[in-house]
Amino acid sequence: MSDFVIQGFENFDIKPVRKRKAVSDTKMNAIKIFAAIFGILLLCELCVYFFVVPCLDKVEISWSGLSSYTKESMSGVISPCAGKKFMNFSTNEAKSLLMSVPGIESVQVSKRFPNKVYIHVSERKPVAMTFVSANGRTVPVEIDKNGVLFSTTANSADSDSSLPLISGIPVENIPEGMRIPQKYRALMEQIDSIRSLSQNYFAAVSEIHVIPKEYGNYELVLYPIHSRTRILTGRQLNEESLQYMMVALDVVNALEPDVEEIDLRYGSVTYRTKSDTLHRETGEFVE
Repeated sequence: MSDFVIQGFENFDIKPVRKRKAVSDTKMNAIKIFAAIFGILLLCELCVYFFVVPCLDKVEISWSGLSSYTKESMSGVISPCAGKKFMNFSTNEAKSLLMSVPGIESVQVSKRFPNKVYIHVSERKPVAMTFVSANGRTVPVEIDKNGVLFSTTANSADSDSSLPLISGIPVENIPEGMRIPQKYRALMEQIDSIRSLSQNYFAAVSEIHVIPKEYGNYELVLYPIHSRTRILTGRQLNEESLQYMMVALDVVNALEPDVEEIDLRYGSVTYRTKSDTLHRETGEFVE
C-alpha cells in the first residue's frame, strides 16, 4: 500500500513557485524605481517651467491688432516694463503706458507661463483730419468718431486719402488725446456714418469748414474739389444732403458759370455770382 502511494508520486513535478515569485518581485521593484525616477524628472521639469524660467528669462511679447503703429514703436512705449522678468512684469503698467498713446483706443494684456505676454491693441479709426499749432508750426492731426484728436502716422496717411479735411473747429489749444468740444462731436458721427457707405462722397469734397453760431449751434461750408463754388448748408450732414448738394452744384453751374456761392440752408437754393448778384430759386431750378 505504501509502495503504491510512493510509486504514484514518483512522476509528479514540483513547480518552482518561490523562484517565480522572486523574479516577479524584482520586475516590480524595477518598475517602481523607473516610475520614481520619471516622477522626479517630471517634478524637476515642472519646477524649472513654473519657477526657474519665469524668474530668470525676460518676457517674450507677442503683438496683435497693429496697423498704423509698428511693433518697434509700441515696444518703445512699454520699454520701462518690457525688459523685466515674467514674475515682475505688470500687465496694468503695460496697459497704462499703451493707453497714454492718443491713437490707441483700447488694450488687452495677458500673461502665460513660462515667459509669454500677449498684447492686443485696438487703434482709433480716423474719420476726419484737421490742423493744429504745435511748437510754432502747423501739424495735421486725425479725429475719430468720438472727437478724440491723435497724431497721423505715415501708414494711415498713405492708406486712407479719403479723410475729409475739417477746419473752423477751435482746436488750436487742445492737446493730443483730448476731445473736440461737445457740440462738434455729432458732426464726427455723421461723417463716420457717411464714410461707411459704399459711395465715397468725400472724394468730391476738399474741405468742410465749420462756422460757429450763437447758442452752441454751427453751420457748414463745403468746398467741392472740381469747382470754385462753395456751398453753405446746415449742421445736418448725411447722404441725402450731399446728393442734393451735388445736384444743386451741377444745375446752378449750368445756369451761371461764374457762381461763387450756393446757399442750401433754408430749404431753397440761393446762389451768388462773383458780381455779387443774389439769385434765389424756390421749389425748383428755373432759367
